[in-house]
Amino acid sequence: MTALPAELAADLRAAWGFADATLTPLRGGLINDTFQVVRDDAPVAVLQRLHPVFAPEVNLDVDAVTTHLARRGEATPRLVRTLTDAAWVVDDAGRTWRALTWIDGVTVEAVPTPAWAEAGGALVGRFHRALADFEHSYAFARAGVHDTAAHLARLLAARQAPATVDDDLARDARALADELLAAAVARPALPALSRRHCHGDLKISNLRFTVDADAAPHGRCLLDLDTVGLGTLAFELGDALRSWCNPRGEDDTRARFDLAIFAAAMRGYLDVAGALATAEERASIVTGLETVCLELAARFCVDVFEDRYFGWDATRFPSRRAHCLVRARGQLALAQSVAAQRDDALAVIAA
Repeated sequence: MTALPAELAADLRAAWGFADATLTPLRGGLINDTFQVVRDDAPVAVLQRLHPVFAPEVNLDVDAVTTHLARRGEATPRLVRTLTDAAWVVDDAGRTWRALTWIDGVTVEAVPTPAWAEAGGALVGRFHRALADFEHSYAFARAGVHDTAAHLARLLAARQAPATVDDDLARDARALADELLAAAVARPALPALSRRHCHGDLKISNLRFTVDADAAPHGRCLLDLDTVGLGTLAFELGDALRSWCNPRGEDDTRARFDLAIFAAAMRGYLDVAGALATAEERASIVTGLETVCLELAARFCVDVFEDRYFGWDATRFPSRRAHCLVRARGQLALAQSVAAQRDDALAVIAA
């Protein structure tokens, strides 16, 4: 991510009264571009350009959710309205911008130890408990989220479409697509489950931690709330554990499922919010984990063909397609590792 053009930066600072602040790009997000707003050498907010996949009205949902969380005593970023009380700004290019309050803390790209997973699980448990009585009609909902059949169908279509670029990446992606589709057929089926208010994207970098004097981590708040909506615990926790239980991260093809991290995360979550989950919901978490690994692998693989969606690290990869191929391979390897330890993971939850 590069710095904003001077004219646009000035317009955005003026909209929120940040005229005396500087905007510094923050790395790490795959979708939204994020800039830290710094005043007097201290961060005071973040400014984000929303990806077009999100309608501007998603900010109304973020405002409602964070207001409820704050009333329940939970730390959370809050929407910062403009000087004219607008919830967002649309620039001359039609892009949506919003500001959120800054929350101090530590963000990690991979789980350092099981203690971090346990703290993260407890944080997610608090989030679910706080939203258990939340009543809200969402202004925006992403279409097709965790529609496994649709993601796989899109991968199959991309695999079978005439190649616009027939290079090594495309040939590798076609072979990987075949392996992915076969693994998807072999996975267990998910039961029909009730829907709850869920975060929707609990990768570990969307959790903010604090660390005490004894180096023990504590969950502080959840970040990136654009994806909040109604969903199932199978996909909510499955997606979280997909991120947390892979110590190698998403940019390594040697991904593996760490059962000790899984056990710590489930202990933290169930100690706080276990009463919310039915026995069927608990049992679905492992299948949800395997399924979301395959879904994300399919989405990354599709972007090798289409080259248009995910952000990518130009300092480490020659192209978006190359980065997405590595990510797709890593997620497939993770799904295969989960499948190999499925019985052990189910035993952890049963215990």
